[in-house]
Amino acid sequence: MAPARRFPSLSFRAGELVKAERLVPEEVPVAFSYGGSTHAVMMATPDDLGDFALGFSLAEGIIARAGDILAIDLVEAGEGIDVQITLADSTAEALTARRRRMAGPVGCGLCGIESIEQATRTVPSLAEGALRLTPEEIAEAMQALGAAQTLNRETRAVHGAGFYRPGGQGLVAMREDVGRHNALDKLCGAVLHAGLQGSEGAVVVTSRLSVEMVQKAAALGSPVLIAISAPTALAIRTAETAGMTLIGIARDEDFEIFTRPDRVSMEGSRHVA
Repeated sequence: MAPARRFPSLSFRAGELVKAERLVPEEVPVAFSYGGSTHAVMMATPDDLGDFALGFSLAEGIIARAGDILAIDLVEAGEGIDVQITLADSTAEALTARRRRMAGPVGCGLCGIESIEQATRTVPSLAEGALRLTPEEIAEAMQALGAAQTLNRETRAVHGAGFYRPGGQGLVAMREDVGRHNALDKLCGAVLHAGLQGSEGAVVVTSRLSVEMVQKAAALGSPVLIAISAPTALAIRTAETAGMTLIGIARDEDFEIFTRPDRVSMEGSRHVA
């Protein structure tokens, strides 16, 4: 399936209605099936689905590394796509045991999550590492993400997530989707596929900072999460617990740091406490 399609429209410009055409992103049901059993169904842009499967599996705690997945097969199923994922034996057994534990009559219905405990799950503590960003690099990361979003430039309707490595390396991976969570899952998968270490770069997103975005970035191991919009209170508390630097409202050269400001190097910049 193509990630976008053209549709006719009527455009109101300069006081007149004229016939036009607009490229819009596709949004289809994407099912993730493990061992032939459907685990979750997401509405997503049908592109980079291998990365999506890998990143989703990592973020959900189903896998710990790329090697835990032996194969990913895409099967068109009516109006959607069934992503059939084959896990290594030990990983498949762990998922089966997890499903048995979670079986029950009650569910909160949040994005396919089966319980309130899963929605507020503990995030891993992030390694200290040596990652530091300057204000100039934070601005460069956001600008590079916008410049790399080809689908959004054509449709104005999708989110983007990028992985930025400082020290002149720049934006080394980027993925897009109609859903902000999906875009970040795809990015996590792309980072794993490329053999990159999450601890060596910052995650940059074109959305608000909800707790799920913090959870996914932490699962990747990235100690810095940067967004164009503001965080929620739970996102801030979760970032503090993980030891993550949370940067929001990053626009042009301005931004706000909500947690762990020590990863932002202010040398040569005017600093007011």
